[in-house]
Amino acid sequence: MQEQGKNKKYTVLMIIAIVLVMLLWTLSQYNFFTRKPVEDTQITELVAKYNQNCPLTIQEGIRLDSVSFPKEKVVQYNLTLVKVEKATAEIETIKENIEQSLISTAKANPGLQEFRDHNYTLIYSYSDKNKVYLFEVSIIPDQYK
Repeated sequence: MQEQGKNKKYTVLMIIAIVLVMLLWTLSQYNFFTRKPVEDTQITELVAKYNQNCPLTIQEGIRLDSVSFPKEKVVQYNLTLVKVEKATAEIETIKENIEQSLISTAKANPGLQEFRDHNYTLIYSYSDKNKVYLFEVSIIPDQYK
């Protein structure tokens, strides 16, 4: 009888130990897979700083309204051309001029180093002074490396 009691205690302790191990393993896996990598945390903080300063005139006639993450490894700058109205603007000409400038900026601007280091695609979305969408310029890592 005493041996049966020991076996029952041993079985109960083993079941409790197995349940605890499984619980700890599950929690560690959840923490591992839901934790943001350090690079994402740094970039998220950088974008938050940008947004704290918005709206921000970044050069004559161009205002940065916000910065966002539409997808993983993509950062989007939402800008306004404050002196442009879609109805009267030559959108393609403006886009071509801006695109060349943006590629040069993406290669050299120290403020974009963090994005370059982590191979982010940069999207620049432009609106006119009335908040009407004009065009978008995407710069992939191959273009700025």
